[in-house]
Amino acid sequence: MKHHLSPEQISGDFYSRRFEQGPDEDTLILNMGPQHPSTHGVLRIILALDGEYIMRAEPVLGYLHRMHEAMAEHRTYLGYLPNMGRVDYLHAVAWNWAYVGAVERLGGIEVPRRAEYIRVITCELNRISSHLLWWGAYLLDLGAFTPIMYAFDDREIILDLLQSVSGSRLTYSFLRPGGVAFDLPDTFLDEVKAFIPHMRARLPMYKALVTDNTILRHRCEEVGDLPLEMCRRYGATGPVVRGSGMAYDVRRAEPYGVYPELEFEIPTENSQDAMGRYLVRMGELEQCLNILEQAVQAIPEGEHLIKGAPKPRWKAPVGETYFAVEGARGKIGVHLVSDGSSTPYRCKLRAPGFSNLSLFAELAEGTLLADAVSILGSLDLVIPEIDR
Repeated sequence: MKHHLSPEQISGDFYSRRFEQGPDEDTLILNMGPQHPSTHGVLRIILALDGEYIMRAEPVLGYLHRMHEAMAEHRTYLGYLPNMGRVDYLHAVAWNWAYVGAVERLGGIEVPRRAEYIRVITCELNRISSHLLWWGAYLLDLGAFTPIMYAFDDREIILDLLQSVSGSRLTYSFLRPGGVAFDLPDTFLDEVKAFIPHMRARLPMYKALVTDNTILRHRCEEVGDLPLEMCRRYGATGPVVRGSGMAYDVRRAEPYGVYPELEFEIPTENSQDAMGRYLVRMGELEQCLNILEQAVQAIPEGEHLIKGAPKPRWKAPVGETYFAVEGARGKIGVHLVSDGSSTPYRCKLRAPGFSNLSLFAELAEGTLLADAVSILGSLDLVIPEIDR
């Protein structure tokens, strides 16, 4: 691994000096954030530096805490749904799906097949838009301005599509227990069909412009070496664990919706570095297009919402349930506990970014400060879902 201190150089005595006696004269304590552009939100990281090398990195959360889980205990099951679009605003459809899936499992609610396909189509479009924003912002962090303009150009098409079906461009809240709030507009499927070849034609340009660029390779290759064993210890999921060689994807491991009926691969990389995580997400863009192509061809006619779907004051049966989906950042889980009233007794949210960020402190030890930006960006963090 290039530009990395050995474990022997990072002694345990350093930590006792840092926290019990304060930093010594050769150590610099640096605050990265909470408004640093590369933290993509109000994330603060306390860095202890020896020259340009990181001896310790300590993420500090809480600047964006909005008490989403506590709010669930004071809202109806349907009234809480808009919160999901505010937890992870980049893949809000996946959070919608995780929550309504938990409600459906709790209440034994069926979902029409047309609605299941609508969920897949909108969720995969939203996944592409999330990865595009990550791609552009990551490269902006590393000093490249042009790619984010291309990313937002393609992302704008997706936002137009999702706005036409949901009425929103970012914080989507149109899934419902028992289906979706609206059926697809008349031209929606044709527009998705036109988007697929457009996006496929852009990927070779992305590869030539960025992926094969030697500057990007030097900033990402052999940077942020993340062993699979560390992923397991911290519960890392999504592209982070797939970049370390493990083909774990909730759509295959815990199938839901109509994903078992669709053919797609789970991209993995064995390099375990920032470049591996980058390549996984670029591979996922191709797989999302494959899923969309199948879904728009196979979507049946029928109802988009079951008759007798839960009304605003719907009361869930007594019990508890858990439902998980694959978000752009990894495994999203919703654990609901019902006491038979119209509001959840308890709602626990499993945010993938929290686990993925947790490993940063260990991953950054011994690396250069400049590489910390590359490592942090390769984790694709969305701070609102981490703070919740």
